[in-house]
Amino acid sequence: MADACDGCLRRTALLAALAARLDIEWRRRSAPSGVLSLPDEALIGLDPTGVVAAAHARFAPAAERKRIEAAALAAVCRCSPAYPSRLLELPDPPAVLHVAGDRAALEDVNAVAVVGARRGTPYGLSVARSLGQSLSTAGTTVVSGLALGVDSAAHLGALDASGRVVAVLAGGADVPYPARNRALHRRVVERGCVISELPPGFAPHRWAFVARNRIIAGLAAMTVVVEATERSGSLTTADFAAQVGRAVGAVPGPVTSRFSAGANALIAAGAVVVRDVRDVRDIVLGPGAPPIAVAPAEPPEPHLRRLVRAIERGHGTPAELAGRGEDFARVLHHLTELELRGLVRRDFGGRYVRAQGAP
Repeated sequence: MADACDGCLRRTALLAALAARLDIEWRRRSAPSGVLSLPDEALIGLDPTGVVAAAHARFAPAAERKRIEAAALAAVCRCSPAYPSRLLELPDPPAVLHVAGDRAALEDVNAVAVVGARRGTPYGLSVARSLGQSLSTAGTTVVSGLALGVDSAAHLGALDASGRVVAVLAGGADVPYPARNRALHRRVVERGCVISELPPGFAPHRWAFVARNRIIAGLAAMTVVVEATERSGSLTTADFAAQVGRAVGAVPGPVTSRFSAGANALIAAGAVVVRDVRDVRDIVLGPGAPPIAVAPAEPPEPHLRRLVRAIERGHGTPAELAGRGEDFARVLHHLTELELRGLVRRDFGGRYVRAQGAP
């Protein structure tokens, strides 16, 4: 149901009409939020042609509501009591949230954002998926951006545990982005919601990805960066979180990997070191939070412990593990046993990696 007010719908249409111009303005300003906090009149003034002003004047709220409903979206504006209160703490809260799925997924005040590199390493993807699963198992809503890499891994981990998931898009909430994540988009809608501040069918521009990150940070009590280069866009999510006084955490990575340079730099600057889900829960819920189960670090059986240690050293396929003097069928049986215990899992490429139920 599109129950957003006329003024907020008009504001959203204005941002969409100015999209190409905002790409230019975004690069000119030191703080991205400076653009989106401008009043309508100032935004209209960014277009010297007058085309945007004319479109703004003839905007038809009723037609926009029909368009939203035709896209099977709901819409809630910042004037509504149903609007997530945490977003109102942003200097430029989105005028409208377009929602595909269950809007109730936005109500978790202890939600945690998990973000990181689009080209994550097997280590980063494994950690992100395990963290998403552990948070979800503990009853925490996982928020991310549906991007390739760490974002997708975090979403998949949460979905593995059948938990609540929120994905924030830079384009229309009705359009899976990237397109290859169409199936993941559908699963998130089924288990939570996909949201965007921009109208249905909107094709994302560069500025919209950074703008999207402020929403991710705004919805979360804590933002965790799993893996990021020094110039990763995911670091802007951490910046937005810090600006509104939210906790920021990072998963440490190898000092020799450029993919961990940004996350390690956050830790050096004072971000919370995230080793497993308990570090996140201690910050979000406080040290008195109910304990959660985390799988033991190693199995007690020597033969299974040898397999786990070999996997930790990078020997991730059954063939590699069997090549170490083990019977192939027996290795497969032991890997299945380790999976059932939550100590290892099969990664995207078919390799086995450590998955302790937490990073």
